Amino acid sequence: MSARILLVDDDPRLAELVSEYLGQAGFRVTIAPSGGAGLAQLARDPFAALVLDLMLPDMDGLEVCRQVRAAAASYSEIPILMLTARGDAMDRVVGLELGADDYLPKPFEPRELLARLRAVMRRRHHAGTDPGSGVLRFGRLEIDGGAREARLDGEARALTDYQFALLQALAAHAGRVLTRDTIMDLVKGEQLQAFDRSIDVHVSRIRQAIEDDPKKPRRIITVRGAGYVFAKAQD
Repeated sequence: MSARILLVDDDPRLAELVSEYLGQAGFRVTIAPSGGAGLAQLARDPFAALVLDLMLPDMDGLEVCRQVRAAAASYSEIPILMLTARGDAMDRVVGLELGADDYLPKPFEPRELLARLRAVMRRRHHAGTDPGSGVLRFGRLEIDGGAREARLDGEARALTDYQFALLQALAAHAGRVLTRDTIMDLVKGEQLQAFDRSIDVHVSRIRQAIEDDPKKPRRIITVRGAGYVFAKAQD
């Protein structure tokens, strides 16, 4: 059965073009023209992913993203790919901090949308069968690939699906310095062009979740001019 995608966008021409392109790729697309309609659709039907425009007539995509992640329902963990026409990178950073897994600036190539969409979906689809789905232990920190959960002192820490995948990739290569491009390749499984500091934003959010002092990280360490290294030896 083909995967169902919810596209929340108030531009009927763009929505039709995206729907047709994704349909040719084997997806079934449902279009919602507003944030409220999108949230209502999510509450009624199961979807494999959400493609969410930032600019909507009733509420912006940031608010939709926030409500989705805060919902006490199964759809709260749906992969979110955000579309934005705004030039301000801060909107994209805020979207990532609210729980979006990825974003794509408008105008975009449909094939890049398809590649990014498949990437966020693939991470969830292979969660239970990935070779790294066991439990990685680093002192008081446990990274449980099977449960898609990071635990500090036995307590689950709040991470989005993308952030967990990023943490798992870093931990699987503990002790090695990884560039941002390498991290993106490991997490996405696609060689996609890096975009405005998204890795840095996600690392910051992960540090908030797993570090004792996020301002003085001892688990995920920044290597200036190179990238990040996940510490092998931890308390």
